Amino acid sequence: MKSQKGAPLLPILKRAINSFFGMVLIWLLILILIRFIEILWNGMTHQYPKDLGKLSIWALLLDLIFWMKGLFWEFLIFFIFYFFSTRIAKIVYGIIVTVLALIQVGLIQYFNTSLVLLGADIYGYSIEEIKQTIGASGGIGLFSILGILILIGSLALSFKFLSGKIKIPFLMGISFLVLSFLLAISPFATQLKPKALSSDFADNLVINKSDYFFKSSYAHFYPEMSEVDIYSDNYSGDFGGPDFKLASFDYVDESNYPFLHQNNVNDVLSPFFNQSKEKPNIVIILVEGLGRAFTNQGAYLGNFTPYLDSISQNGLYWKNFLSEGGRTFAVLPALTASLPFAKNGFLELGNQMPNHLSLFNLLKYNGYHTSFYYGGDASFDNMKLFLQKNQVDEINDEPSFPKNAIRLPAKPNGFSWGYSDNALFSHFLNTRKPEVEKGPQISVILTVAMHNPFLIDGESKYLKRFEQRMTELSFTEEEKKAYQNYKLQYASILYTDDAIKRFMESYKNRSDYKNTIFLITGDHRMPEIPMINKIDRYHVPLIIYSPLIKRTATFASVSTHFDIAPSLISYLTNAYQLKAPSLVSWMGDGLDTTRQFQNRHAYPLMQTKTDIKDFVMDNYHLNGNSLFQLTATMGEVPIDDEAIKSRLKNSFDVFKRKNNTLTEGKKILPDSIYSKYTVPKN
Repeated sequence: MKSQKGAPLLPILKRAINSFFGMVLIWLLILILIRFIEILWNGMTHQYPKDLGKLSIWALLLDLIFWMKGLFWEFLIFFIFYFFSTRIAKIVYGIIVTVLALIQVGLIQYFNTSLVLLGADIYGYSIEEIKQTIGASGGIGLFSILGILILIGSLALSFKFLSGKIKIPFLMGISFLVLSFLLAISPFATQLKPKALSSDFADNLVINKSDYFFKSSYAHFYPEMSEVDIYSDNYSGDFGGPDFKLASFDYVDESNYPFLHQNNVNDVLSPFFNQSKEKPNIVIILVEGLGRAFTNQGAYLGNFTPYLDSISQNGLYWKNFLSEGGRTFAVLPALTASLPFAKNGFLELGNQMPNHLSLFNLLKYNGYHTSFYYGGDASFDNMKLFLQKNQVDEINDEPSFPKNAIRLPAKPNGFSWGYSDNALFSHFLNTRKPEVEKGPQISVILTVAMHNPFLIDGESKYLKRFEQRMTELSFTEEEKKAYQNYKLQYASILYTDDAIKRFMESYKNRSDYKNTIFLITGDHRMPEIPMINKIDRYHVPLIIYSPLIKRTATFASVSTHFDIAPSLISYLTNAYQLKAPSLVSWMGDGLDTTRQFQNRHAYPLMQTKTDIKDFVMDNYHLNGNSLFQLTATMGEVPIDDEAIKSRLKNSFDVFKRKNNTLTEGKKILPDSIYSKYTVPKN
């Protein structure tokens, strides 16, 4: 090993730059090769975007910028070791590049499987939850291992035999390093992105996956403080004001209870229902991955839920409904309790979840029996802890199923999410018998089959049904070929639709059917079928179906999961004298039953556990720094209007500041209200 100590600095610097760029240019070539394989692989397994040429040029440009941004910092590490030993410097840098290449390949594989970019949301999951997710995707198989070995071998051979043959002038090397430093500290590289690509899938495909992951991770550990422009004409004040439109609430004590307000939600459901003599049963079916994109009439991907479509026409149907989260972690707090997110989702507060009211504990106080059913492990995402906090009478998850219940087929690595949807609904029917259970019931059922890896019982039957459905929808042969890339996803959709049909038909034979209200919605839109725009991830249907309904309706107005609990409580209070507090902390102000398209709400949406960057207000959607106008079919048109953007940002920032107080120990509501409207613990 030859030491450089004692030699003049400038000659050492020249040799170091020459040696460094011999290796770093090989890293650029490897990065370009990985990108070429990524586009080819996604095209073969998913689809080639319509604007493939434009996408490819932008993809290479973004890869080049990612490569450039790292040069300065990589050279600093290289030069420190080079100053002492040329050989050690090359070995260290070779290891750095190999690790970077493996990270890039791993992130590409994740995107190819889930069609979602992996960012800081990984830090919101426990090791056990990450293992489950990796298990669902199939883990690291033989081909993946072979690919990793080939990649490492190629890098090692290239560095050994090619790097010494690549020479660049000293001044050019210095120029590259200066440019690298400027790019690293400039917002230009962060803001640069193509406009008007054909779909959200194309938008995500073009992004360098490592660049996204590292930027997201940095923002997670070193977040920018959310600041409101106090000099703006539409500044909305500390915690509200005329422009802060998170519903029309009259907040009563924001310094101690940031979300506490008068319960002035109107009862909009009573006009659609006949009143029964007894309080109605409530059954809420949360369908994993149920997106509006493939559900019911007008679905832009085609209607692959014929049964849900049929009952939506005989009930109350919101076709422009939104989930509050891009993953399952958000659905229980949002739908059952209309709760804010806190830092990483309300469930991630764990044992520190502040006391709150929900459909579960408030209805239990009013004489309801409460239950939850799930085919998997309810401990995932701290769901079980949340349910226990809400004093749910029965939590029926994986361990509660009978031995003869049918599990979802396992992957070759042995992983299965749990029990099939048919087994889940059968378990409910067998344990919630009306002749045994006395008094009103509220039950929440969370399905699991429409989740990666999309393995279902009776797969061949539903794959055949998928082919038939495409013919029924008059697909062309070219369209059928494109849809074949997602045959497992569509088969699982048809399977769950059929499972719900069986459940509902069985329920009709029960004595309590005539006094039961069913709510069916998705927890979020399945991302494993390419999405057309940013709002698509949250666009889900809401169907309320019941024999008690006296007139049906379809609503084009926008509402979200936040609005369900307030509307149900308002309805039951008005129609059945439910006892409810006059002060609540609902995020939502109730379902909008306007027939035409409009959005009177202003709500944040949380895509992942570390990503609160979406905000809807009026007919606009703010996604990060991008502004879109919503259309009547929940399409999105990019617009450039700084006044509107500023108005949304200010309201969004006010929410974020209120939301952040939950991690500082602020309470949701006074203990006196909580203790008054919940059943005392034994």
